[in-house]
Amino acid sequence: MRLLGLDVGSKTVGVAESDPLGWTAQAVEIIPINEDEEVFGLERVAELVKQRQVAGFVLGLPKNMNNTEGPRVEASRRYGELLKERFGLPVDFQDERLTTVQAHRMLVEEADVSRRKQKRVIDELAATLILQNYLDRHGKLTAEL
Repeated sequence: MRLLGLDVGSKTVGVAESDPLGWTAQAVEIIPINEDEEVFGLERVAELVKQRQVAGFVLGLPKNMNNTEGPRVEASRRYGELLKERFGLPVDFQDERLTTVQAHRMLVEEADVSRRKQKRVIDELAATLILQNYLDRHGKLTAEL
C-alpha cells in the first residue's frame, strides 16, 4: 500500500507516491486542474489510486511563514474533503512552507534544467518533498494515516 503526496495549486496538482514500505517518495506526474471551473482532476487521481493501491493521501498545507492560514490553505483543505468524499481514504496534511523554495533551489543547482522544464516539474518535486517530509516525520507506514 502506498501514500500519494499532493501539491495542490489552482491550475495543477503535483503528485508523488511512497514506496510500498513508506520509506521514500518519488515524483509521479502533474495533473492539470482548473479551480475556477471546478475541474479537479479526480478522474486521474482515481486511476492512480487503483493502479498504485493507494492507502491514503498527504496534501501540502501552504501556511504563511507566521503560521497563519490563507486562501491556499482553505483550497487545500477543500481538495482534501473532495478526496475523502470520493475515495473514502484517509487524508492528512503536511506543512509545506518552503518546499517550493527548496524545489526551486534544487532545480537551479541542476545546470541542465531549463526554466521551461523547471516550471513543468516544480509541482512534482514539491509534492515529492511534501510526502518525503511526512514520511520522515511519521516513520514507516502503519495501518493508520
